[in-house]
Amino acid sequence: MGVREDGKQATRQRVLAAARDLFEEIGFEEATIRMIAQRAGVSVGSVFTTFAGKTEILSHVMADRLEGMYAELDRVVPHLRGHTVDRLRSIMAVHYSIEMRRQRLFVAYISASFSWTADHSVIPLGQNVRFKGMLADALLEGLARGEVREGVNVDTFVEVLLAAYIWNYRLISREGADVTQLIDLMDRQIGVLFEGVATH
Repeated sequence: MGVREDGKQATRQRVLAAARDLFEEIGFEEATIRMIAQRAGVSVGSVFTTFAGKTEILSHVMADRLEGMYAELDRVVPHLRGHTVDRLRSIMAVHYSIEMRRQRLFVAYISASFSWTADHSVIPLGQNVRFKGMLADALLEGLARGEVREGVNVDTFVEVLLAAYIWNYRLISREGADVTQLIDLMDRQIGVLFEGVATH
């Protein structure tokens, strides 16, 4: 039983690695299950035994990438100093820096997420609970320090911040924006958003 499970896990990892590279190289829409299977060195049937389809594969590719992001954020966040607005800017800058390493992959994830059905195996865009928690914690710490006014709806602030973050990715295909440009834009947007919750 252990050998069989090890084999399934090895197949899963090969499929995810192949899909990750193909989605980045040629895009999510152009990549097919057959191409993923060929790149992974497994049969098409093995792919479908492991995953329901291409969208679920993309979801799992992104979930695996989140672990790397969390590890980096876990190293950075405890050492952040300064005002709440600067802490928020630092967290978002780390996020952009990680996702822009494979920008086509993340844009594919954004695009595909708008066509997903209510499939519980798929992690929907914007439902990254741990990341949202990091942003909420930064705001709550600002509240405790008197930098954020009482009565602020933390969940709404985080939702609007993430909406701006995702919207900014349009600039990659439209204007060829790089990570520095996206971080600069996000810095300005956070400044505007924070004006609405800051103590004056």
